[in-house]
Amino acid sequence: MLFMQNRTLLLLTLCFFLSGMVLAQKTPPPFKKFQHITNGDTLPYGVLSPNKVDAGKKYPLVIFLHGAGERGRDNHKHLKFIQILFTQNALNKYPCFVVAPQCPEGEVWSTLMLGKPFNPTPTRPMELFLQVYDQLLKEYPIDPSRIYVTGLSMGGFGTWDLIARYPNRFAAAVPICGGGDVKTVPLIKHIPIWAFHGALDPTVPPRLSRKMITALQEAGSSPGYTEYPGIKHSSWHQAYKEPRLMKWMFDQSLTNKK
Repeated sequence: MLFMQNRTLLLLTLCFFLSGMVLAQKTPPPFKKFQHITNGDTLPYGVLSPNKVDAGKKYPLVIFLHGAGERGRDNHKHLKFIQILFTQNALNKYPCFVVAPQCPEGEVWSTLMLGKPFNPTPTRPMELFLQVYDQLLKEYPIDPSRIYVTGLSMGGFGTWDLIARYPNRFAAAVPICGGGDVKTVPLIKHIPIWAFHGALDPTVPPRLSRKMITALQEAGSSPGYTEYPGIKHSSWHQAYKEPRLMKWMFDQSLTNKK
C-alpha cells in the first residue's frame, strides 16, 4: 500500500514537473522596456535578449514592426504578436536579439501605408527607430550580417519600406499583409524575402503583396510567397506559426545567401 502511495506521488510530481516545463516553453520571453526621446518626440520600444549571452559572441537581430491597432505609448500591446513567433522554445533554439518599437497614435511606419510612393525621407516614427537601431548596434553584441526585419499590416508596409531604405543591411525580410512600391524592386531584388497574405483580406488587399512578388520575379529574384485561402486580415497568426519560417530566416546572412 505504501509502495502504491509513493508511486502515485512520484507520478503526480513528474506530471507537475513536465507540465511546468511545457508551460515555461510556451510562456513568451520578457521584453525589457525602453524609451527613445529626442527633440520632444518619444518612441517606446522593447528589447528581447538571448537567454544567455556568451562573451565575445555576436547574435542575430530581428526587427519587428507592429500594425496600426497596436499604436500608442504603453510599450506593451505592440509586443503581443511577435510573441507568437518568439516563444521560449524558439528563443532557446535561435538565440537572438529582438527589437520592437511602438509607433505613436496617428502615425505610420511608411507613407506606403497611405497609398503614397516610397519617400526617401522616412516618416518621423521610422526616423526615430533608425536612431534606436544605430544605438542598438553600438550597445549590444549584434552580428551585422544577420539582421532580419518582419512586420504585419502597417508593419508589413514598414518592412517593405525599410529594406528599400537600406537594401544592404538586411539578410532577410518577412512582410505580412503589407505592400510596397514596385519602383523599389531594383534596390531589393537581392534580399531573401518571404511574404504572407490572407486571400480574403479586406483591409490590405492581397494584390499589394502579389504585385511586389511579381515585380521581384520579373527582376530575376526568387521571393517566397504564401497566400492563405479563406483567411482575412490576421494572416500573421498562420505566418508566425509556419514550421519552416524560423529556420529559413536564421539560415540567411549577408555573407552566405541561401
